[in-house]
Amino acid sequence: MSDAGREVANRMAEAALAWLDSLDADQRAVAVGPPPGGAAEAERTRWFYTPTDHGGLTFHQQRPAQHRLVMRLVATGLSEAGYTTVATVLGLENVLDHVEGFSVNWGRERTRDPGMYYLRVFGEPGGPQPWGWRFGGHHVSLNNLVVDGRVAATTPCFLGADPAASPLLGGATLRPLGTAEDLARELVRSLRPELAARAVLLARAPDDIVAGNSAQVGDRVVRRSELWRPGTHIPDRAEHPATGLYGANHRALVLTPTPKGVPGAELDAAQRELLRALLGTYLDRVPDGVSPLPRYDDPAALDAVHLAWAGSTTAGEPHYYRLQGPRLLVEWTNIHRGVNHAHAVWRDPETDFGGDVLAAHHAADHVP
Repeated sequence: MSDAGREVANRMAEAALAWLDSLDADQRAVAVGPPPGGAAEAERTRWFYTPTDHGGLTFHQQRPAQHRLVMRLVATGLSEAGYTTVATVLGLENVLDHVEGFSVNWGRERTRDPGMYYLRVFGEPGGPQPWGWRFGGHHVSLNNLVVDGRVAATTPCFLGADPAASPLLGGATLRPLGTAEDLARELVRSLRPELAARAVLLARAPDDIVAGNSAQVGDRVVRRSELWRPGTHIPDRAEHPATGLYGANHRALVLTPTPKGVPGAELDAAQRELLRALLGTYLDRVPDGVSPLPRYDDPAALDAVHLAWAGSTTAGEPHYYRLQGPRLLVEWTNIHRGVNHAHAVWRDPETDFGGDVLAAHHAADHVP
C-alpha cells in the first residue's frame, strides 16, 4: 500500500475520533464495537444492503452536529464522486417514499427513512492495533479496515439506487449509478456473436446479486431472509433463494473459482477501454491511492477480468452482469420496479473485510 493508504487512514482516524468524542456514554455503548479479529468478528463481517438494522448508531440517535461528523468520516473513505453518490443514495429514500405514495408500512415509524443509516467503529482509531468502521443502511454498505496505520480493506462496498432513474427539472435525469449500467451494456452489445454467446449465461436475470450479502464469496445459495437482520421486517418468500433461481438456472449463474463469461484477453482494444472504464465506476468509489484501479494498467491483469451477463441486452429490460477475476468480483442488477431499481457491489473475494491482512498482522504479533 502506498503512502496514500497511510494518509487516508490518518484522516479516517481523525474523523472517527472526533465523532466518538462527541458521543455520550449511552451513544458510545451502541457506536463502538470490539477490535477486529476478536471473538465478535462475526458481527463485523455481517453486512446488509436492505433497510434493516445494520448495527451501530443511527442518525436518529444523534444530534445534527453529530450527523455532520458521521458524514465527515464517511467522506474520508470515498472519492469526491463516491461521496456525492453515497449522499445522493441517502436522499433517494425521500424520492422512493414519494414513488410509493408515502404508504409503505413495515411496522416502524417510517419505512423509507433517510435517518435509518448506521455507523459503528470497531476498535480504537489511530491506535497501534487494527481498527475499522462500517456505515450502512438501505442501498449503502461501506466497510473499512486499517491495519498497521494503513487502509487494508474497503470491501464489501455496496451501492444501490431506487429509483435508478428520476426526473430532474429541465428534462434532465438523475441516475446515480447510470454509467455502470451504460458502459456494461455498450460492452456486451459490442461483442461479436461467438463471444456474446459465451458472455450471456442465461436468458433471464436473477432477482438479486448472486453472492448476496454473504460474508465470504462462494457458491452457497443466499436466502432472502439472510438479507435482513432477525427481528426486523423480512419480505415474503423468506426461505427462497435471494436470486430466485433454481436448478439449471442457478447452475448457469452460480459463482465458481474459475470465472464464467468472456475474459478481457479476448476483447479488442476499444472493448478493453470500455472494460477498464467500467471497472473505474466501482473501484474509483474510494480515494486515489487506495483504489486498485491502477492494477489494471497491467495488460495481464485486465486480461484476467471476465464479463458475464444474464437477461436482456436491450435498455429498459431486466438484466444482470458481473466482472470476475483475481481479487475481484463486481455484480450489478437492475430488475425490479419496472427495471428502475439498481444494485451494484464491489468485492475482493480473497480479502473482503481485510481478513488475510488481519490474520498476517496477528500472526506477526505473536511471533516469539
